[in-house]
Amino acid sequence: MPLTSTLARRPSRIHLAQLLCAAALSGCALTAPSSPQSTTASPALSAEAIRALAPDGTLRASINLGNPVLASRDAATGALKGVSVDLAQELGRQLGVPVELKAVDAAGKSVEVVRAGAADVGFFAIDPVRGEGVSFTAAYVVIEGAYLVRADSPLTANAQVDRPGTTVVVGKGSAYDLFLTREIKQATLVRAPTSPQVVDEFLSRKLDVAAGVRQQLEADAQRVPGVRVLPGRFMVIEQAMGVPASRPPLARATLHAFVERMKASGFVATALKRHGIEGAAVADPAPLR
Repeated sequence: MPLTSTLARRPSRIHLAQLLCAAALSGCALTAPSSPQSTTASPALSAEAIRALAPDGTLRASINLGNPVLASRDAATGALKGVSVDLAQELGRQLGVPVELKAVDAAGKSVEVVRAGAADVGFFAIDPVRGEGVSFTAAYVVIEGAYLVRADSPLTANAQVDRPGTTVVVGKGSAYDLFLTREIKQATLVRAPTSPQVVDEFLSRKLDVAAGVRQQLEADAQRVPGVRVLPGRFMVIEQAMGVPASRPPLARATLHAFVERMKASGFVATALKRHGIEGAAVADPAPLR
C-alpha cells in the first residue's frame, strides 16, 4: 500500500475562498466535505490562521501506525483509521483544505517528518526531547505505558524492573524509550526498530521485559503464549498534536484551540469508542502555555 492518501480534494474552490478572505481582511469559515464523524460546526478562521497551518493549501498530517491507540490500517481495505486520522480529517474540514495523510511506522519517524517540515501536523506523546523542533498542543488523550514479561518471570511489579542484569526492550524513539532513557538507572535498555516489533524482539533475543503501550502489549499477549502484562503502569503518556517549531505562533495557537474544541465537544471520546480503544481517556481541558 502507498504511504500517503489524499482526502477531500477541492483546491480550486479553496484557494479562491482564501483569496477572498484575504482581500476582505477578515476571518471567514471555509468548509470541506464533512467526515462521517464530524459533529462540530466550523469556526470562523482567518486566512492567516489557515495559511499558518496549511501554507501550501493542503493539510499534510503525519500518522504514526506504531501506536495502535492512535491509528492503524483497516485489515480489509488497507485504509488508515483511528482517532488521529479522525482528528486530521476534521481539522482539514474546519480549515477548508484537503488532507494528505503521511503514514509512518514509528513515533520517532513521525517527529522527524514534522521537524523537517514534510508534514504540517503530527500526533505525538509530549516529551521534552521532542520539543526540540516541534511545538505541542495540550494533550487530547492520555494512555498507559506497561511492561510485559514471560509467564515464568520472577518479576511481579513495575518497581522490580529497574535492577542490574535486567534487559528491557522498547521501540526506538517512542515515548517509552525517551522516558525510560531518563528514568532507568540499573537495567539495560535494548531498542527495537519500532514499537510493534518490541515483543518479537523480546522473544527472539530472550530479553527480560518488553515496554510499550498497554493495548499493544495486551494484544501481543493474546497472540503469543507464555507471556503476561505486569499490573499497573510505569508511566502515563500525554498524546498531543504538534506543528513544526518553525511555524508562526498562530499555527500552534490555532491547533491548540482545535484540540480543546474536540475534547469539549465529545469528538475525541466518540472516536475512541468508535475504534474500540480501551485504557485511553480524554485529557482534561488545558490552557495554551
